[in-house]
Order: sequence, then structure tokens, then C-alpha cells
Amino acid sequence: MQHGPVVRRRKLGAELRALRTSAGITSGEAARLVGWHQSKVSRIETGTSGAKPADVRLLLDAYGVDDRELRELLVVLAGSDDASGRHHWWHAYRGVLPPTYRDFISLESQASAMRTLETTVVPGLLQTPEYARAVTRAAVDGLSEERLDTLVEVRLARQDVLRADPPLRLNAVLDEAVLRRQVGGPGVMARQLTRLVEAARLPHVRLQVLPFTAGAHIGVTGPFVIFSFPSTSDLDVVVLDHLTSSHHLERKEDLEAYTEAFNALLLHALSPEDSLDYIAATAAGA
Repeated sequence: MQHGPVVRRRKLGAELRALRTSAGITSGEAARLVGWHQSKVSRIETGTSGAKPADVRLLLDAYGVDDRELRELLVVLAGSDDASGRHHWWHAYRGVLPPTYRDFISLESQASAMRTLETTVVPGLLQTPEYARAVTRAAVDGLSEERLDTLVEVRLARQDVLRADPPLRLNAVLDEAVLRRQVGGPGVMARQLTRLVEAARLPHVRLQVLPFTAGAHIGVTGPFVIFSFPSTSDLDVVVLDHLTSSHHLERKEDLEAYTEAFNALLLHALSPEDSLDYIAATAAGA
């Protein structure tokens, strides 16, 4: 397991190495084409050092890569703005957000799809402001009101990915405990559940409830997120959240294991239609 920034460097390097190999170019030839020392190409490909967006463009030009979507994705991994030119807004919160959280937001911002199991709280992308405030206050001890306001602001800004063009495709499995836990009190919870009902009706959001009657299931070990990216599944990553840090899994066998786990959860969960009815009924009784 590696922390996020290392994962992104390694994924970028692996993709660049694969493209170079496909083009029939050695690392030495690549270095000569772009005017570098061979060691720089090697460091980038192994993830030992990062690559600037301009470096990535040089290499892609040398390898004859003209797939626009793939080029944009790899440039983004190097730290550029996204395809729309929108600045990475979370950079403004460097002094507030830990690096692992910033990297999570970066992955979330650039992903085309997100699959998540939530066992305790509503996914951040679907939280109301007052629910987000109550969760954040409980999770982070001793917060000043100013910092609390900032963290809630970040949480709400993240939700823009669901309003983007195209929007992030969100597939979430919610343990019934998420619906039953009274975060912020009955009024806050009722409005949060209503928000879930609204979100579940969006064409790019799929919510399924895992009822208590499903018994023990593979998700009891904890929540997880699987991010998928356009153009290539090689950039997909699993994120595991802990109290003080996040870990990112990128190995093929890890991705396969968590994908199988998520698919198994879908079999035990209520259908999207039944889940919508269940959430609405819970909201009515909250």
C-alpha cells in the first residue's frame, strides 16, 4: 500500500512506459528525442520522481500519442488543470487539508466513475451542509468554528463533480446503519434522507441499501472507494480511509478483489428501486 501521491506517480510512469514500449522506442531513444538524460526517463517511468505536464506532453509527442482523452488524463496525473481548464480548487486549502485528503479530492475530481461502500455515514458527495457540519464536528476533535466552516466548504465544493459535464457516475452501497444513525438530530437526518432520495433519482447516481436483514457480509471489514478513470482501467485505484490517513491500492489483484467484493454486495443489497422506496420511508419516519 502506498500513499496517494506515490500511487499517482507510479501510475503515470507505468502508462508512459507502456506507451513507449508500444511505440518501439527504448528509454535511451526517448531521452534523445526529448533532449534529456536517460536517467530522467527512467525515474519518471518508475515513479521515483514526478513529471511536469510539459514533460508528459514532450514524451507523448515523441511516442506519437494523439488520443486526446488519454493525453489529457496523463497530463492531469502530472498535476495540470483538468480538461476544462478549471484550476485545482483544492490547492487553495493546502494549509487546512492533509496531503492524503487533497489527493483523494484530486482522484475524485478526475475520475469518470466512483463505486463506494459506506457503513457509517452518508457519502460526502451526497451530504447536506448541516449533516456535513455535524459529521465533521464529531470526527475532528477541538475544531474552531472557522476551520469547521472551511472543512464543510470543501465538502460541498467536492459535490461539483456530480454537476459537471459529464458528471461523475456514482454507485454507492449504503449499509442500513447509515440511514438509522441520528447525525445532528432528527431534523438534520430527515433532511439528509430527503437529499438522498433526490440524488437517487439522478441518472448518474445509483444508490442501493444493504439492509440489516442481509446479515454479515463482505463489507463488515469497513468502507472503501473504487475510482475508475476514462481511457484505461490501469489507472483505477482503491482507497481505504482510516482515522488519520488514507491508503491507496493499485495492484491488479487488489482491484479485482475489491471489485468482486463490491459486486457481491450488490447481490445482497436492495434494488435501486426498492432502495429508493426504503430511503423515502425511512425519511418519512425520521
